[in-house]
Amino acid sequence: MLAGRKNPQEALAGKSTLNRMELSGKKEDRYKKILCDTEAVDRLLVDVFLESYSQAPDQIVLDLDATDFAIHGRQEGRFFHGFYDHYCYLPLYIFCDNHLLGARLRQSNIDGAAGSLEEVKRIVGQIRKSWPRVRIVLRADSGFCRDGLMDWCENNAVDFVFGLARNSRLEAILAPQMREAAAEFKQTGQRARIFTEFQYETLDSWSRQRRVIGKAEHTEGKANPRFIVTSLNAESWPPQQLYEDLYCARGDMENRIKEQLSLFADRVSAETMRANQIRIYFAAIAYLLVDGLRRLALTRTDMARAQVGTIRLRLLKIGALLRITVRKIWISMAASYPHQQLFHHAWAALRC
Repeated sequence: MLAGRKNPQEALAGKSTLNRMELSGKKEDRYKKILCDTEAVDRLLVDVFLESYSQAPDQIVLDLDATDFAIHGRQEGRFFHGFYDHYCYLPLYIFCDNHLLGARLRQSNIDGAAGSLEEVKRIVGQIRKSWPRVRIVLRADSGFCRDGLMDWCENNAVDFVFGLARNSRLEAILAPQMREAAAEFKQTGQRARIFTEFQYETLDSWSRQRRVIGKAEHTEGKANPRFIVTSLNAESWPPQQLYEDLYCARGDMENRIKEQLSLFADRVSAETMRANQIRIYFAAIAYLLVDGLRRLALTRTDMARAQVGTIRLRLLKIGALLRITVRKIWISMAASYPHQQLFHHAWAALRC
């Protein structure tokens, strides 16, 4: 990650040191001696994920999503986003369960799926070098339902399940099920859901027909039709199971993005996008460390599924007296610290 350091064993934590990294530009910059190898950081995120498994899984699901990081100055790439109603960046995140695989800063005057194909190609390629037989499924909302991404998946043995924005043609196809759901709701007074599937192709933006799942839902006061498009077959994934068990599970990714915010990934106040990308990397690496603590040291405890912000506040951001001797490092905690047993458990687990 770092280049130009005379002694790689030296501590690297000072604000001025991190600031020099943010401001470093080209490798030939004579005044900035610390450089960030962004390609190495990208590889590291995937390497940590791969190393967390003792053996290759049969299947993994990669979640893609974008979020907004508000900006308040005149930073490079500043644009107003109508949906979020403020000036912001639109970073792209890619996760597999709790594992962060990609974090890419982007301007907000772009399509929500912009750059996702390049990131998916890179990540899938790196994964398959270690796990050539693993089945990979991409999962995302309708903002990523783009023919280029789906076409690449179909040509590279990668499955997908994406949300599909509704339109008049889709609603017309689902109309019989919507009427049935409305009648069921009127009769029972309870939310009614009916699932169907069909082959569908857009008028001009898709290169082929694809399997689409329609959810005809009627709740109190309104109809709620929803659609997803997938490469998964009906034998393995019937419509309702595909929608409720696989697609809806993508909502947990919002919690993973919130964890990035709790580690200050949205402090993108530097002047250049490169510097702000490095700040996102800082949060990403912090997340790797805390998630590793959660995965390796907090299993079978009350904090095994705690948010990284909670772990940070209860186990890391605590008051203690630190004494270093020749043979030992002494950490003396306050007698009133309520999580001493948990701290000791985590410490013992990491030692093993």
